[in-house]
Amino acid sequence: MVAHPPRDRFDDIPPSPHRVGAHRAENPRVRGWTTFLWALAATVVLVAVGIVGSLIVQGKISLFPEPVPTVAPTPTVEPVIDTSYSVLILNGTPEAGLATQAKDTLLTQGWTESLVTASNAANREFPVTTVYYPVAEAEAAARGLAGLLGATAVELDPDYPLPGTPATQLTVVLGTDLLAEPEATPESTP
Repeated sequence: MVAHPPRDRFDDIPPSPHRVGAHRAENPRVRGWTTFLWALAATVVLVAVGIVGSLIVQGKISLFPEPVPTVAPTPTVEPVIDTSYSVLILNGTPEAGLATQAKDTLLTQGWTESLVTASNAANREFPVTTVYYPVAEAEAAARGLAGLLGATAVELDPDYPLPGTPATQLTVVLGTDLLAEPEATPESTP
């Protein structure tokens, strides 16, 4: 049996071929599960927006992070043994004769006597053996010289060469890092 709606004023209008539509629509049934699912979806969205919003306010998330600057790799210069450079060797240690030993090493590697000068540095406690070069073009030769003499540092320093010396001079300051540590004597056993 189909339930009929109660009579109203629209039931008294005579039928017409030009009249279209119904004045009464069937009441759609709202299912409880549909309402529950829509409410659940809305709750999940609101909770997610609340969590993200609080993280942004606390500064734990940044919407527009600043780009991380990229560091360009510094090109490594290959060491070259270039005997055309003049070399000033300064002994920056308390041990006498190290500059002369370094000079002899260079003479055996092809430098001429006129291009190598050995002397003492004003500072006799220089910590790290360093090769100084005056211009960027001399870095490869300075690295090659450092490898021959056991220097641990190579530095560009426009203050070298010293006044009155050739512009193509490399300066080596021998440091206390070259001094051999005394060997420990074994303890005598009773």
